[in-house]
Amino acid sequence: MTDNQDIRESIVDAAVALAERTSWEAVRLYDVATELNISLDDIRFYFREKEDLVDAWFDRADRIMVKESEATGFLTLTHPQRLHHLLMAWLDALSIHRKVTRQMIGAKLEPGHLHIQIPAIMRVSRTVQWMREAAQCDATFVRRALEETGLTTIYLATFVYWMNDESENSQHTRQFLEQKLRFAEMLDQKIYGSQQQTGRKSTAAPC
Repeated sequence: MTDNQDIRESIVDAAVALAERTSWEAVRLYDVATELNISLDDIRFYFREKEDLVDAWFDRADRIMVKESEATGFLTLTHPQRLHHLLMAWLDALSIHRKVTRQMIGAKLEPGHLHIQIPAIMRVSRTVQWMREAAQCDATFVRRALEETGLTTIYLATFVYWMNDESENSQHTRQFLEQKLRFAEMLDQKIYGSQQQTGRKSTAAPC
């Protein structure tokens, strides 16, 4: 990791740590600068505004998720198993600061924040696309569009469920996600089952 990347990550860590002690709403960039003994302009070099720290926090989860696809044996899993593994890796990356993550999302959903809500939609799409790439989903055209819609729905539903899950190791979330993926697989088999009979191997929805 480069020195610049180290500093960038330290800024994110400091901001999240401050939010744990107070709240995400109360975090100010000048407090982060003081915490790290750097100038406010140093932070401005890496982040244009506080909202960029939120993107960086979720970008970190994206990186961890994609890295999981390189694990030994990953490609021996079925596509639903891959998606389950990847999405839980993404959530586990955030779990140490679940409360702050929940506050970040709450701030995005406040009325009148269209300027951050629209980019947030793109943020969801980006994570879903990386998840599909990591799982090596290869559907095209109409089926790809349907899979993306299905995976986005499952991703968002699981994320919302996880934010309020107090079970050990997010076990309830893991079960919730498994049920959603199993249901999606069943729908996929009903819709595309005839293709299996003609020699195409099912990828199983939503991938």
